[in-house]
Amino acid sequence: MGRYYHGDIEGKFWFGIQHSDAGERFGCEAQEPSVINYYIHRDKLPEVKEEIASIEMVMGDWLPKLNKFFEENDSYNDDMLIAAGFPKDKLGHLLSEYADLCLGWKIAKCLEEQESCYFEAEL
Repeated sequence: MGRYYHGDIEGKFWFGIQHSDAGERFGCEAQEPSVINYYIHRDKLPEVKEEIASIEMVMGDWLPKLNKFFEENDSYNDDMLIAAGFPKDKLGHLLSEYADLCLGWKIAKCLEEQESCYFEAEL
């Protein structure tokens, strides 16, 4: 059973990798304790893009490699990632950053297309 977020953007939090409060990293504000309701207005888009750029910079050369890996694979496990050349000792950090980055991209896209972005995140 996974934890999902839905609303103006939708997706599934990465099991064992990504916290339900990942939206706060991009300036979203939690609305309720049982389900985190996130709302962010377009005026926060520069901050969202700044956090995205920060994550992209930290990920460095691993980012295009992760993008390619996930374009070619619809699932993953540690063995697959290690076989693809990712370092075992950095997998947790890389995947956590990548999962948050994917959420950030969705939030930014939503704000570029709409006045605001709202989504619920299951705890």
